[in-house]
Amino acid sequence: METQEIILLNLSINLLRYFVFTGLAYFFFYYLKNNVWSAKKIQAKYPDSKQIFSEIKNSLISILIFAFVGLAIFTLNKLGLTKIYLDIHQHSLLYTFLSLFIYILWHDTYFYWSHRALHHPKLMKFHVIHHKSHNTTPFTSFSFHPVEALVQTGFLVLIFALPIHIFVLAVVMSWQMIFNVLGHLGFEIFPKKIHNNIFGRHFNTVTHHNMHHRYINQNFGLYFNFWDRIMKTNHKEYEKQYEINVSKMFPKTNA
Repeated sequence: METQEIILLNLSINLLRYFVFTGLAYFFFYYLKNNVWSAKKIQAKYPDSKQIFSEIKNSLISILIFAFVGLAIFTLNKLGLTKIYLDIHQHSLLYTFLSLFIYILWHDTYFYWSHRALHHPKLMKFHVIHHKSHNTTPFTSFSFHPVEALVQTGFLVLIFALPIHIFVLAVVMSWQMIFNVLGHLGFEIFPKKIHNNIFGRHFNTVTHHNMHHRYINQNFGLYFNFWDRIMKTNHKEYEKQYEINVSKMFPKTNA
């Protein structure tokens, strides 16, 4: 494939994923169910069109950067410099499944520490665009400064050390986009039965990241709550706010 074709293909895939995931979430929660769920929103006010257009514009720039990173990875893989493989039989099925979890855990760790680093006063200028969205929407997901967009791809350094099947890598990339959209949704959709069970309590909720956008210097985690707990960076009102938000979302159940 020619360079232009690779960029176009990568760009098309990322644009499709972005607009499918964000578009469906926005249509369902902000348009279709607006009258039904207006009182269930974590922050009562709805963002204006200016914020949404700004988020989409910034996200398109981020996606363009992701496309060029994809080109670099494709080129390096063609040169045999990465551990991405195409033959499913190259490694066992057990390893294939394990690699998925390892990559997700690694991404969560990378995100926590790179995110905290971006909150350093000298680096915050590269993160402030994302934080202009105090009241998040699904479109906030990739609303980054170009430098932050590049930092976000840094977790992929693992492809030089740990073998991963191309399909598993695609799953990881889709997982992070879906979770990112949910984190910025603005509605608490994780019921208590999930949040409070032995497995679910380790995942972050929508409330968790929404509070990060409101209070800035707490709740840095992405998928899991491990690092925020270990480093004591969970907002002290997190669980209380979760209870309030989930009760608004599921008022007639035990949530």
